Amino acid sequence: MNTYINRLHKNQSLIYKIFLFVTTTILIVYLFPKAGKFKYDITKGKPWQYENLYAPFDFAIIKTPEELQAEKNSIAESIVPYFDYNLSTINEVHKDYKNAFSGYFESLNKTEHKNLFKFGKKVINEIYTYGVVKDSKGYDYRRNIFLKKGNEVEVINIGKLLHTNKLTSYLDKALLQSNFDKHKTKFKALFYDIIRVNVVFDEGLTAKALEEEEKLLLTIRGSIEKGSRVIAKGEVLEGEKLQILNSLKKEYESQVWSKSNYYWIVFGYTLLVSMALLMLLLFIKKYRSRVFENNTRLTFIFFNILLMVFLTTAITNYNTDYIYVIPLCILPLVINAFFDTRIGLFTHVITVLLLGFVVPDSYEYMFLQIMAGIVSVLTISELYKRANLFISVGQITLVYIIAYLAFHIIHEGSFQGVDPLDIGLFVLCGLATLMVHPLIYAFEKIFGLVSDVSLLELSDTNSKLLRELADKAPGTLHHSLNVANIAEAAANEIGANSMLVRVGALYHDIGKMLNPTYFTENQSTAVNPHDSLSPLASARIIVGHTIKGIELAKKYKLPDRVIDFIRTHHGTSTVYYFYMKAKETDENVAIADFQYPGPIPFSRETAILMMADSVEAASKSLKSPTSILINDLVEKIINKQMENGQFLNADITFKEIQIIKKVMKRKLTNIYHLRIEYPE
Repeated sequence: MNTYINRLHKNQSLIYKIFLFVTTTILIVYLFPKAGKFKYDITKGKPWQYENLYAPFDFAIIKTPEELQAEKNSIAESIVPYFDYNLSTINEVHKDYKNAFSGYFESLNKTEHKNLFKFGKKVINEIYTYGVVKDSKGYDYRRNIFLKKGNEVEVINIGKLLHTNKLTSYLDKALLQSNFDKHKTKFKALFYDIIRVNVVFDEGLTAKALEEEEKLLLTIRGSIEKGSRVIAKGEVLEGEKLQILNSLKKEYESQVWSKSNYYWIVFGYTLLVSMALLMLLLFIKKYRSRVFENNTRLTFIFFNILLMVFLTTAITNYNTDYIYVIPLCILPLVINAFFDTRIGLFTHVITVLLLGFVVPDSYEYMFLQIMAGIVSVLTISELYKRANLFISVGQITLVYIIAYLAFHIIHEGSFQGVDPLDIGLFVLCGLATLMVHPLIYAFEKIFGLVSDVSLLELSDTNSKLLRELADKAPGTLHHSLNVANIAEAAANEIGANSMLVRVGALYHDIGKMLNPTYFTENQSTAVNPHDSLSPLASARIIVGHTIKGIELAKKYKLPDRVIDFIRTHHGTSTVYYFYMKAKETDENVAIADFQYPGPIPFSRETAILMMADSVEAASKSLKSPTSILINDLVEKIINKQMENGQFLNADITFKEIQIIKKVMKRKLTNIYHLRIEYPE
């Protein structure tokens, strides 16, 4: 049992990788649409390149969007609109008429007053037989309408309604046929005050009626029988042939997997997805072994792939017209921010290949996304510079639009019919890509990774920790700045992460601030505190600055990638001066007591810092530095580090070490160049 547990513990990293691989594969397959997949590519205007295609089953020919829209427009024109009749209005009008009548006709005798009053009531009743509607503009007088009075609905011609702009002519006609024409002015004034609109267009009920009619609209026209030839090889995909093929494709994709083939199709998808993810893992293992060995980094990469698949499938299920809103180029930008362009581009391509199973027009989609991904990794070299991000986003958007227009020309034969909404979607996608900065910050907190953006913030010498170092150990800060400049130049020369090296150099000696006077660069007087200590005690103080530096770094929450420089910048080297001093009194003194605990550098960046730190510190001992002395010093120090095996785990080549030597010699020569003595 113990052997089994020990074996599990020993292989826990491999077991986790297998678990991550299997879980990601299952989740991606689960997100895939549960429908059939048409195996042919359909491109409008191109000849059919496959063999003659015969209908595998009976299927209906679906109407084109243009045909459906024309029929909907026809229905909208022929639909009988609903108007709502307000029954209470007529009572209110009669009441207002009764109250206002005497005020308009005070001078009439009793009989004439009574007759005119009755005439007015009759006119009101006639007006509200069908009701009053506001203005007649836009109404077709030949059209029938549904007039809804309470629970009753009757069909009438819209011309029977009294339109507000026809009130004057209606009253003139009524008065002309009566004996009250002499009271026309006051009578019309009275009616203008009391007549109210009581018939209004019922938009909701009409829309509901239109919706019901549209539901009855057939979306198909004709059918193709099983075994019938759909298209012959070489025929151009356009017109009726194109519509029949699109109908067949839609029929395939609308068919939910049946129980008989469900498991086989899932098995097929699982093989393809697992193959794609396996290629990614093998690529990382071969070319980025440090990333492969770090389970957190692998989890981060797989999480981002899964996130993009989830977002794309969600949008596809909602509306395929919006698939280009998903800022897929965030993926290579984020991966590049934490690793490098090669992993970023490879991960992006694998993700786009997986999404080809989900989206319509997969070839067009994959072409656009891969081109945009290549542009994103080529144009973003320094993501921490905001201007670079805006320029890159502009270029990505431009590539999307150009590629989209090119495909549109291929399909349609001209620029005619370009939808401005599609261009707007690409612009929106570009703007969404700007979310990469807050996303990087969130990933740093969640996965404990460090991007160049954070490294830029840490490189600020005005940070709290570096200000404290400047106050307590100014000589150490000056040494660190020189080391940072030398190491950064060397890193740039061999293609290493120069920003990471610079930050590591700035913080590598922060442990010295706890005992600053025990280090020569901070001794401003002739008094050396080591004179009162034994060689072993002095060595322990010198060696201890790495441990104290690690403790300080963790206290100030510096990233692990920066702490690695503090831990490894002396490797397992020996504090040679105090070791030799101890041997003067005791020949059998243990060398292990005078060695740094390590580990030795395990990356090109940490190896560069070890070289730069040793060379810069040793150069201070040169009384009259010349190019020859500097050349010999650099060769001697770095060759000795190589002989002691300090770079065995650093993944750095002899050629790169030779380049680093040349850079360091040049930088030190520039620092110690001779000045012309001017006469006083």
